[in-house]
This record gives sequence, structure tokens and C-alpha cells, in this order.
Amino acid sequence: MKIPSFTGLCATLSVCAITVGALSTAANAQQAPESVSANDFIALFEKLGGKHAGFRKAHAAGVCATATFVPNEQAKAYSNSVLFEQESVDAIVRFSIGGPNPLADERSSGTRGVGIQLNLPNGVKHNITGNNTPFFTGKDPETFFGFLQTLLPNEEGEVDRQATGAYIAANPSVQNALAWSQSHPLSTSYARDTYFGIHTFYMQDESGELTKFKWTLRPDLGEEHLEKSQTESLPEKYLEQRLLQDMEDSTVSFTLVATIGEDEDEALNPSIAWPEDRTELTLGRLTLNTAGGDSCKPINFDPNVLTTGFKASDDPVLKMRSPAYGISFGKRLSNQ
Repeated sequence: MKIPSFTGLCATLSVCAITVGALSTAANAQQAPESVSANDFIALFEKLGGKHAGFRKAHAAGVCATATFVPNEQAKAYSNSVLFEQESVDAIVRFSIGGPNPLADERSSGTRGVGIQLNLPNGVKHNITGNNTPFFTGKDPETFFGFLQTLLPNEEGEVDRQATGAYIAANPSVQNALAWSQSHPLSTSYARDTYFGIHTFYMQDESGELTKFKWTLRPDLGEEHLEKSQTESLPEKYLEQRLLQDMEDSTVSFTLVATIGEDEDEALNPSIAWPEDRTELTLGRLTLNTAGGDSCKPINFDPNVLTTGFKASDDPVLKMRSPAYGISFGKRLSNQ
């Protein structure tokens, strides 16, 4: 997986208008905060994108879908989850674009996301949440928060691109995600994008043995990307219609794969991707049935909601998601 150099990233983002001699000074001036809370993130998202009552505070724009998930029984060797005892389970899916603005232009480069809730017997839930980038923007919540702060406009409504560039220089763990986002072309449809579970989880078998993994959701239709000229001719909101068209033309499904980690693979830093030669295990197939409507509106896709037979890692970004999602969920339901 080739990622552009820092110099290439600067050229692409047009944010690095600082001299090499100023980098050490910039690095000292652009440190991540010592600590942040979930409430801090919610407040920052509202400053960046405005307050939009009744919408998610991040990934506000999206489309709901219903689906069926057929588990791979061979995964029983790794996990004693009730999930792998089922022939199939109903699922609710939400595809989205990054950011707090529900009216955001879908032609802009940036993150696409997916949230999946698997509905198991007796009310048991299992959530899966990921993005179309294999990296998180920072090694921890503080680094991510510090980067987002540099995007706040000043009193004249301008973002200080020099400050953003300085922060990128001082905090290398944000660079992989930014470079990927800027260099990876937009897909033609939610149905034709790959989504990554950037966090480490564990499967646990009957004996208690843990297997470290990250998941990937791959489109069975294959990836399909847009040329820049095609993007410019699209309407600002095109993704839901493209998804509906794909579903009308063919079966839209995804294969959920677990990449098995080795002992040396980083488990706590989601800004680092694992080597591409790791063993993979198919966990199952997700097939969309319908799209549109509000079936996912009352759902909080907290990725730490897991069945027995799965465990979350101590990744600090993953741990921050539960309170942040919870606060956003409460505000949305109370129309704040």
C-alpha cells in the first residue's frame, strides 16, 4: 500500500506553506492537547459544521438500508459467538459521508462510512462500523482532536492552512489517512467501495483463546471509481440514487473478511495498517434488500456493542467512540 510522501501530501492539500527551517518551531507550536473528552469532540464537530438538530454529529449525511447477513460457519473455529450458529440474520445498514453537515456535497473527496447492526435472537445486537480508509487520522483521540482544531476558521471565516500544515508536520500519525483520502478516487456508489474496520478486535473460542483481527467489507460488485470530469457532472447528492440503481440492476452484496494479526502487529494505534500478506478468514456475506427510509435513524452504531465471542481492544480511539456516539445519539433523539 503506497502512501504519498509528506512533501506530496503538502502539495495535494495545499496546506504546507512553511519552510523546512520552520518545521522544528512549528512542531513545538502544534502539539496535540494532553487530554480530550467525548463532549469536547461533540462541541468541536458543531463548531466545524454548524448545529444541525436531529442529525448525527459526525457522518450526518447518509442513507439507510435493510440487509441479510449469512455467517460463515468455519469462523466457529475462532469464535464461539452465537452469530456463527445462525443460518442468516437480519441487519440494518447505514452508508454515510464524513462530516457533521447533512447537506454536504457528496462530490467532495473525503471519508465514506458504513454502520451495520446485526440483529440476533433474543434481542442480541452486534455492531460493525468502519470507513473507506484503512487508517485513522491520528494515533489517539488527542492527536485527531488537535488536527480538527486547525480546521476551525478565524473571525474572517478563513482556515489557517499554514497552521494545518505545521500540525501535519509535527504529528506524522495523521499523514497516512490524509494522504489516502486525497489520493484515493471517489467510488461511483456506496455499493462499489471497500470499507475498513481500522480498529483491532479479538475473536474468542470456547477455550478462551483470543485471535487478533481487523475486518474489511469488500463489495462483491467490485470497486468502481469516478474520474474527476465525471465527478464534476454529478449532482451534489448522488449516492443514494446510485445505490438504488445498483440494487435495481443487480444484487448488491459485500463479503466480510477478518485479517488475522500477528503478535507484532500494532493493536492500539489505528493510524497504522497491518501488512497485506496476513491470513484472511471470511466471516460472512451481507446482501442488501432495500434502501431508503428511516430504518437506521433510531440506531446507535456503537462498534463496542459485540456478542459474546468477540472482544474490543484497548485502542483509545475505539474506546472514545462509545461515549461520543452516545452523546450524539441522545442529542439526535432529543432534536438537539
